[in-house]
Amino acid sequence: MMTLARLLEKNRNNIIEIWVKKLKHEVSPKYSVLPVENLYKTITRITDANFDALIKDNYKPLDNSIQWIANLRSRAGFSLTEIQKAFELYRTILLDFLSSDLDPDEVFKAIKKINEMMAHTIHKFSDYYQALHDAEIQEYAKTLEKKVIERTKQLAESEKKYKMLVEKIRDGYFVNQGGKIVFANRAFCKMHGYTKKEALGRDYTDFISPVSLEEVKRIYEERINKGISKQLYVYFRLTKKGDSLPTENTVTLTNYEGKIAAIGICRDITERIEIEKRMREAESLAHIGNLTTSLAHEIRNPLSSAKMSIQMILKNNNILGTDRRRLEILSQQILRLDKIVTEMLDFAKPLKFDFVEYHLPDLIDNCIEVLESKIKEKNIIIKKAFDKNLPNIMIDKDKMEQAIINLLLNSIDAVDIKGRIWIYLKEIKRKEIVRLSIKDNSCGIDNNDLPYIFDPYFSKKPKGTGLGLANAKRIIEAHKARIDAY
Repeated sequence: MMTLARLLEKNRNNIIEIWVKKLKHEVSPKYSVLPVENLYKTITRITDANFDALIKDNYKPLDNSIQWIANLRSRAGFSLTEIQKAFELYRTILLDFLSSDLDPDEVFKAIKKINEMMAHTIHKFSDYYQALHDAEIQEYAKTLEKKVIERTKQLAESEKKYKMLVEKIRDGYFVNQGGKIVFANRAFCKMHGYTKKEALGRDYTDFISPVSLEEVKRIYEERINKGISKQLYVYFRLTKKGDSLPTENTVTLTNYEGKIAAIGICRDITERIEIEKRMREAESLAHIGNLTTSLAHEIRNPLSSAKMSIQMILKNNNILGTDRRRLEILSQQILRLDKIVTEMLDFAKPLKFDFVEYHLPDLIDNCIEVLESKIKEKNIIIKKAFDKNLPNIMIDKDKMEQAIINLLLNSIDAVDIKGRIWIYLKEIKRKEIVRLSIKDNSCGIDNNDLPYIFDPYFSKKPKGTGLGLANAKRIIEAHKARIDAY
């Protein structure tokens, strides 16, 4: 059997050949793209240095080779792990030769020497890379120190400007330079839902709702290009969440840090718009109420007389066949008109409440029971999903029941035979609110009609009065709640 020295000499070229191939295909993409001739040169040098270390206990050629390769590979962006994997291949390759050409005792000694050499190699590479890392950190620390000094000075100047300009301003303050927000106070960022870091540097159009974008862009371009445009205007801002909210802007041109810029103050007018809307609705409803009350009384008196007369005629058993059927139809239509008049009077009546603590699931069950005949008539399936342990809430039981019945009737009328209606009750714990949702599998409401479905007398039903949902909205909002349709 041969010695380790003889084995290494005999298989030198084979070891180099195998090592190069494995480097090209098994370590990392960075080795794969290196020219083959460069790899042969490097591997040949390392193979010979390893021989000196293993056979002659001379580690100097290996140490020199490690320093040479570490310099070469670190400049090329190779990581310590990649280099260590490349060197580990030598041990893997030798094991295949050792088991076949050396006797067992020699194999054990050879493996021990190879492991010692590999440990030496890995430690040397680690030390070298650590030294490089330490040097880079020291250099970076020096650079960072300079930047910190410079930045501290800039921040001190910026802080003075900030305190002077916007510390006491509650409205949003911003500077738009070249179409980008280069300065914004805390109120501006809060209004739009951004942090200061997120807001600065963004295009000003990112804060404008699509419904107002063209108009605001026109105003901005007139101001920048002509120097003339209206200073005060109302638009819809866009928040980070995608909400579109009414806003009032006061903007003027100025010089900011040596360049022309538009500075402005924006104010949230959501509450003001809502108050104005409610005032208009109240005025409109008051007018409708007066007109409705007068009209309803004028209709109800002759209607009552007609209803009584028909009922008396129907008691005459001599009226048969088609004549009786016509009178019955007439009686039904009078009842329908009477119901419409009642709805009109209910809508015109001022709301008076008698609040009690009540369990909402029980109220829902009562409403379903009232509408049981209509539900069975269309063979509708009602599905309920209520949160457990829902709290009792303060409501006017009768009026809230009326509102929920109106909502359920809307779904019952909308679905087909064997339709489905889902009723959900969910507690929003963080807000201490109970949410009631009613959903059905009808064709739904046209998007163009959605803004108007709670308006009095708006209806797309052939026999609808347009007061059911309007009454429901009035009752629910009087409970300081909110109703929405999707």
